[in-house]
Amino acid sequence: MKKLFLAGILGTSLFAVSCSSVNRAANSQNQRAEFLNMKGDWEIVSVDYDKQYKIKPFDEGADIQCFVGSHWRLIPNNYTGAYTLRGGGSCPSVTQPIKFESKGGNTFMFKKIAAGTKAKQNTVGYSLNIIDQSTDQFSLEQNVPFDGNSVRVVYHFQRTGMK
Repeated sequence: MKKLFLAGILGTSLFAVSCSSVNRAANSQNQRAEFLNMKGDWEIVSVDYDKQYKIKPFDEGADIQCFVGSHWRLIPNNYTGAYTLRGGGSCPSVTQPIKFESKGGNTFMFKKIAAGTKAKQNTVGYSLNIIDQSTDQFSLEQNVPFDGNSVRVVYHFQRTGMK
């Protein structure tokens, strides 16, 4: 009787573990599908932040408004891409190759890749939260540290094409 009882508990435990693995795999697959939706060409159409701060994102030395209208190409199958600041006025003209990934389905992480270096040689990058994602738009939220506080910056992207 004890052996039958133990066999029943063992069977139930194995069933519960296998169901849990299936759920994790399904969640992982859904997150991957959402990440693949980011494939293509995008433009930052607006940036929301507390205007009392002067923000120069991603160590470009350019004002945050220079990023409005910037073009971003994302290629998720090899986790590469680039962004281009169009220049004009006080804004520089910059094309910056990047390597990116998504962690947990809601975190977009990227690092800039300097000419002549490999991605694995660069260990410094940026982590932003993916918010409001759909087929043709998404937003990235960044919390920029400043004087012991953080300034919330939200970049709004609009799809401009598929590649």
